[in-house]
Formats: sequence, structure tokens, C-alpha cells
Amino acid sequence: MQFILAASRVAHQDSMGRVLGDGSMWRTPAKLLAVALLASSLAGCLGYDGEISHGFQADPAVLADVKQGSTAEQVLVLLGTPSTTSTVGGDAWYYISQRTSRQLAFMPPKLIDQHIVAVYFDKTKKVTRIANYGIDDGKVVDFSSRTTPTSGAEGTFLKNMMLNLMHVGG
Repeated sequence: MQFILAASRVAHQDSMGRVLGDGSMWRTPAKLLAVALLASSLAGCLGYDGEISHGFQADPAVLADVKQGSTAEQVLVLLGTPSTTSTVGGDAWYYISQRTSRQLAFMPPKLIDQHIVAVYFDKTKKVTRIANYGIDDGKVVDFSSRTTPTSGAEGTFLKNMMLNLMHVGG
């Protein structure tokens, strides 16, 4: 009987040789595991300042070097590759920068500031003008609605059908 009692005490001793109470051997690792999980889940939040800058970071001294009459190669060397270029109505390069903020790391970002440096070129690839647009100059476009506005959507189906029949008959 004493052998069984001694074996159970050995099973409940910690690394220092102290005898632990019943079940406490399992409670301490569970507490440590809970604390470790909590600490690791919050580790990503440390050092988060909430404001993030995206895109082209304009240096005023470098922007001053881009002048009317500069070539496209000079602009490319000074400002780098543009964020996007125009495809309709002339040749322009756009350098876009945005600042977003989040109250908490898991919240959706809110746009704080946006600047677009637009460099317009003529047919010979010489700079004709430089424009700096801010957030107040922009127009909000909903890219996620996945709908395309079409003509005819403003009238009713019956009205459009009657108008089409009148054009065919006349």
C-alpha cells in the first residue's frame, strides 16, 4: 500500500521535487497555455500606429525638377514608374499616393488623404503640364458594385418599347 502511495506522490511532484496537490499538475500548464495564446494573439497589435502610406511618396525637391519641356525619359528617371497611365484622350502619367487610417488593426481602413501627380505629355513625349490633385478634386467611384450603367435604364421598359415601335414605323 505504501508503494502505491509513494508512486502517486512521485507522479504529482514538480521539477523542484515539491509535491503538488491533486489535479494542480494539469492546471498550471493550462494556465500557461492560455496566457501564451493570449499573448501571441495580441502580438500582432504591438507597434500598430493606425496610419499607413500607400503608393508614390512625392519628394517636393524632385517634383520641382520636372519642368515643362522635359522628356518622358527624364520624368521616368526622376519620378520612377507611374502608378498608372492614361489610355484615352492623350498621354498622361499618374503617380498616386494615399494615406489610410484604422482605429484597430482588424477594422476596415478609412481614406484620410490622397494625392495624384499627373504629368501630361504632347505627341513628341515632352511634358506640357504637371498637375497635383488632392482628395477634394476627386470623384468617388464604386468599383465593387459590379454594375455597368447603360442607357435606357432611366426609362421604363414599356416606354422604351413604344418609342422603338414608333421609330420603326416612321
